[in-house]
Amino acid sequence: MKQHIVRILLGLAITLLFIGHAARVYRVGLIDQLDSIIYDTRLKLTMPREGDPRIVILDIDEKSLGEIGRWPWSRNVMARLMDKLFDQYRVALVGFDVVWAERDTSSGMDVLDALAQKELKDAAGFQTTYQKLRQRLDFDGIFAASIKGRPVVLGYYFNGDEKAVKVNAIPEAVLPKGTFTGRNIAFARWHGYTGNLPIYLKNAAAAGHFNPLVDDDGVSRRVPMLLEYDGAYYEPLSLAMVRTLIAREKGAFPTVEPIYPPDQPLSGKYGGMEWIKVGPFDIPVDEEAAALVPYAGPKATFAYVSLVDVLNDRVKPEQLTGKIAIVGTTAPGLLDLRSAPVDAVFPGVEIHANMIAGILAHNLKQRPAYVIGAEVFLLLIGGVTLSLLIPMLSALWATAAAAIGLVLIIAFNLAVWTGADMVLPLAASILMIAFVYTMNMAYGYFVESRSKRQFTELFGQYVPPELVDRMAANPEKYTMEPKAVELTILFSDVRGFTTISEALKPEELREYINEYLTDMSGIIRSKYNGTLDKYIGDAIMAFWGAPVEDPQHARNGVLAGLAMQKECEVLNAKFAAKGWPTLKIGVGLNSGNVRVGDMGSQVRRAYTAMGDAVNVASRLEGRTKHYGVGILVGESTRKAIKDVVFREVDRIKVKGKHEAVAIYEPIGLESDVDAQAHEELRLWSKTLRAYRAQQWDQVDVNLVNLQRMFPGRALYALYADRVAGFCRTPPPEGWDGITAFDEK
Repeated sequence: MKQHIVRILLGLAITLLFIGHAARVYRVGLIDQLDSIIYDTRLKLTMPREGDPRIVILDIDEKSLGEIGRWPWSRNVMARLMDKLFDQYRVALVGFDVVWAERDTSSGMDVLDALAQKELKDAAGFQTTYQKLRQRLDFDGIFAASIKGRPVVLGYYFNGDEKAVKVNAIPEAVLPKGTFTGRNIAFARWHGYTGNLPIYLKNAAAAGHFNPLVDDDGVSRRVPMLLEYDGAYYEPLSLAMVRTLIAREKGAFPTVEPIYPPDQPLSGKYGGMEWIKVGPFDIPVDEEAAALVPYAGPKATFAYVSLVDVLNDRVKPEQLTGKIAIVGTTAPGLLDLRSAPVDAVFPGVEIHANMIAGILAHNLKQRPAYVIGAEVFLLLIGGVTLSLLIPMLSALWATAAAAIGLVLIIAFNLAVWTGADMVLPLAASILMIAFVYTMNMAYGYFVESRSKRQFTELFGQYVPPELVDRMAANPEKYTMEPKAVELTILFSDVRGFTTISEALKPEELREYINEYLTDMSGIIRSKYNGTLDKYIGDAIMAFWGAPVEDPQHARNGVLAGLAMQKECEVLNAKFAAKGWPTLKIGVGLNSGNVRVGDMGSQVRRAYTAMGDAVNVASRLEGRTKHYGVGILVGESTRKAIKDVVFREVDRIKVKGKHEAVAIYEPIGLESDVDAQAHEELRLWSKTLRAYRAQQWDQVDVNLVNLQRMFPGRALYALYADRVAGFCRTPPPEGWDGITAFDEK
C-alpha cells in the first residue's frame, strides 16, 4: 500500500469532493444536472404508460375555442357546463386548472346598471324590467350558484415577486401560522397571489394553488404539498381535489397532518417532516415539503375530452360518469404548456392528473431529506473501497473493479427505486467511480509509465525487460546510488582474439564479435536475469544480485557460464560454415560483498560493481587458459550452490591477494552429470589429495589413468608436468599445495 499512497490519497480526495456536494457543503451544477437527467431516465424506463381511468381531463382545446370562441368563456356557458357535468353525466368531482379572477361583463348587465343608476333612474317601466332582467344577466352569480353545494375545486396561483399584489380571494390555509415553529423546513415562500372572485370561492367546495416547483433546468418534477404565504401553509389543487373527494365520501374534509419520524428533535438542520397524512393517504415530501410527480407516461396518457363536446352532448355518459374531472387547456395560445421529464411540451393540467392518480394509488416516490445521509454513506463506502483497491490492481482488474462497482451502485439504486419507491441520487456515485478510475489510469499512464521509462533508460541497458518491469512496480526500492551488496560477478573473454582479428577482414570481425556478444548477452540477461555491466573489447562483465535481489545469484551465474560454453558450440558451427576461426572463451565467476551503483567520473558514469570479489572473478577468468578449462569459480560461489557438480581445480593465490582460495570447474547440474563423469571426479579427488600430501608416485599413477581415459583434459597434463618437476626438484619444506601467480 505504501508504494501507492499518492494514488490512494488522490482517490480519497476525489471521494471527499463528491461527499461535500452530497452533504450540501457546496453544490456542483453539473452533478445536479446529471442527477436530473438520471431521474428522468429512470422515470421514463419504469413508468406504466397508462393513466388512471378514474381521471378525465376536460380540455379547452383548439376545437373548443373554434366553436365557442376565445377564452374565457361567458360564465353562463360555464354554469351550463357544471349542470351538465353533475346532473347529466354525474361526475364525481370537478377541479379547475384555471383561475376566475375577473368579473364576467359579457351579459351587458354593467350597461343596464349604469342606465338604472343614471339616465333611467326615474323611469319606472325601465326599473321594473331592469329588476326582472338583472338576475338572468348576472352570469357571475349564475356560475357561482352552479357550483354551490357541488364538489368543485377552484384553482389559483401565488406570485413570487417582492412587490406582488394580492388580487381577489384565496381559501383559508390548511395549516395556520406557527405550525412548524422550530423546524428547519425550506418551504417555498410567496409574496402575493391572484385568486378567484370572492363569490366563486364562497360557493366552491375548496380551492388549491397550481404552482409547481420548477427545477433549475426548467423542468417541472415536483409539486409543493405545502406552500408558505404570510406564515400560513396552503395546499395545491391536486391535494385539494383529493381532500374534496374524501369529503364527498366521508362527509367531512380530512385534516392535513405533518408526520415526523419518532423521537425527531424540533431543532437542527434536519426539519424532520417526511410525510403528510391526509385521511387514508400518506404523501411523502422532501426537504421543501414537495412531492415528486409520478408521471404515468407522456402527454395524453390520461383520457381527454373536448369541452365543446360536453356542452353539445357529443360525449357518451360512461366516459364521464363517476370520474374525477379536471378542466384545463392544451391550446398553445393559453400558455399552460410546461416542460416535464417525460415530454418537452406537457400540458399543465395533466401534471395535476398525474399527482392525483399517484396519491390515490399510493404510488408516490419519496425523496426525504435523510437521503443526504444515505448518499454520503454510499459515497464514503464506495469511494474508500475503490481508492484503496484500484491502485493495487492491474489495469484490467482495475477496470473490472470499477465496472463491478458501477453495476452494483446502479443496481442498488434501481432496486431502491422500484422496491422501496425511494429516490437516491446517483450522479455523484457514477462520477466518483469514473473520476477515481480515470485518475488511477491516468496516473498509471503518465506517472508510472514515466517512472518505468526512467527505469528503462537507467537500467534497461543492463538488466532484462522483465526485471525492469518488476523494478518499475516498486520504484522507491531501487536506486543507482552505490551500496554494499552480495553479488556473483562473471567475466568472460575470447581466447586468442589477436589471432582471430588477423584472420578476418574488419567487417567480418565486426560481425563475428557482434554475433558473439549478442548471443552471450542474451544468455546473461534474458535466460538467467543477469545484469550486463559492460563490454571490454571482446570481454564481458556481468553480475547477479543487483539492482534486483536474487537469492540464487551464484547458481544463476554459474548456469549462465555453462550455457555460454554450450553456445560457443552453436556459434562455431555457424562460423565454420563461413570459414571463420573457432571461438573459445574463458569464464571466471566469484561471489562476495562489493559496492554496486552509479559510479565513475564527471565525464562518464556507469552502473557497475567494484570490490575485491570483482577482482578475483577477473583473475579467475585469466587463469582458465592456464588450467585448460572453460570456467573457473571461486570458493564462495561453490559453497552457495547445492545442485551443481564441481571439480576442484587448485588452491591459488592470485596477484594482489595474500590469502589462498580454492577454485573449481563447474561440470553441470547433478541431474545432467552421468556415472562416468562422477567416476572421473572421484579419481581426480583422490589424485588431488595425494598431490597435496606429496605422494608423487600415487599421483603419477592416477594421472596416467586419467589421461588414458580422458586424453583431451589439459588439466591432467598440467598436473603431470608439475609432478615431474617436483620429482626432480621437491617443493620447499612447509609447502601446502597452493599455487601462487605473479601475473594477472
